Amino acid sequence: MTQIDPTRAAVHVVGAGLAGSEAAWQIARYGVRVVLHEMRPQRMTAAHRTGGLAELVCSNSFRSDDAANNAVGLLHAEMRRLGSLIMRCADANQVPAGGALAVDRDGFSSAVTKALDDHPLIEIDRGEVGGLPPADWRNVIIATGPLTSAPLADAIRALTDESALAFFDAIAPIVHRDSIDMSKAWFQSRYDKAGPGGSGADYINCPMTEAQYHAFVDALIEGEKVDFKEWESDTPYFDGCLPIEVMAARGRETLRHGPMKPVGLTNPHDPTVKPYAIVQLRQDNKLGTLYNIVGFQTKLKHGAQTRIFRTIPGLESAEFARLGGLHRNTFLNSPKLLDPQLRLRAEPRLRFAGQMTGCEGYVESAAIGLIAGLHAASDSHERALTAPPPTTALGALLGHITGGHIETIDAGPRSFQPMNINFGLFPPLASPPTKKLDGARLRGNEKTIAKKQAICARALSDLDRWITDALHPAAAA
Repeated sequence: MTQIDPTRAAVHVVGAGLAGSEAAWQIARYGVRVVLHEMRPQRMTAAHRTGGLAELVCSNSFRSDDAANNAVGLLHAEMRRLGSLIMRCADANQVPAGGALAVDRDGFSSAVTKALDDHPLIEIDRGEVGGLPPADWRNVIIATGPLTSAPLADAIRALTDESALAFFDAIAPIVHRDSIDMSKAWFQSRYDKAGPGGSGADYINCPMTEAQYHAFVDALIEGEKVDFKEWESDTPYFDGCLPIEVMAARGRETLRHGPMKPVGLTNPHDPTVKPYAIVQLRQDNKLGTLYNIVGFQTKLKHGAQTRIFRTIPGLESAEFARLGGLHRNTFLNSPKLLDPQLRLRAEPRLRFAGQMTGCEGYVESAAIGLIAGLHAASDSHERALTAPPPTTALGALLGHITGGHIETIDAGPRSFQPMNINFGLFPPLASPPTKKLDGARLRGNEKTIAKKQAICARALSDLDRWITDALHPAAAA
């Protein structure tokens, strides 16, 4: 890493979620002092429950860890190559989750908190930044996420003269493992796939008959919901995190083709009968005492949740460690407001990172924090840093945020919406694979698989080159 210069001004990072924590770590790795500002626990949010850094407030899953075939798995691999603290702590606190990387949420947050607290170049300031950061903070990253405090959000809005876009995120409930009836439920991953630390039997599965499923859908639609406040009434949902009852209202079969799809699973209690739908629960802590209901984020009132979810076979006596909830989520019109280095065009000393930039997902938020941290460290050293190649997952995600995805259509520019990393954000291959290693032609789904694998291989190769040529130019010499 770069030699430490104690006279160099500190970078201020506001918000110690996944993005802010990762940004602070990367800045400190390059020998620059950091002041990491976190208002919790002095001032809590509607969704957080602790004062821990990088607290996970929704799912405990970082999604697929398959770096050869999956875009988010590729993002995992790229971040590991860049010394990501978030990935290091996730790997050290993983729990079984089939082909996904899921973590013990408390152990993960504790590990991130300890690493940052122990770093000699990082100072953690427990207090709210109640408005625009002071003018003498010349190098700032704002990573306050979807739950940005009102004074800071108002200051940003006033500075940009731009109305913030907003949507709702809903939180899934968590169940005590020992309250699940395993005479009806069973352990199995779809298609018996074993992921990081997993065995191929990592999910608890609760089967439903056709009659049970339709009664469940009716109950979801009719269940009492959390009332909207007047200022929330026009806020849309992000399609990647729809409440279960909103999905149910979109069509009676929607859930069977989403989180309740009955594929790749066989009920050992009655193997001759194929379930009409299946509810899955995923391990939520390392002890295996808590399981979250996969895809069941909800805005149902707590009483309705308890009553409806206990109609699921195997959950009749379920005890809930946490019921679902709802919080408002805000993000910037980043392609308009931010430059390619994530700096606010109206005031370049301010850089933004994480979910408020318009990326969606834990890993994506941390990844943008990582890039923001590298840019802030480079600014501190008065050295320009080129962006990661658009052929990498990091570069593709950054391109989405800073406007590379915008196209002009008859009705005008496409609106900016939050996005998970996906292969649609990557530039096409110059020469897509057409043949197998033995010379036989690829057919059907084989072409799709081969294309994804080629995109992943290209990404990692281009990232390694960028690390050598741009991030560590001395090594290239």
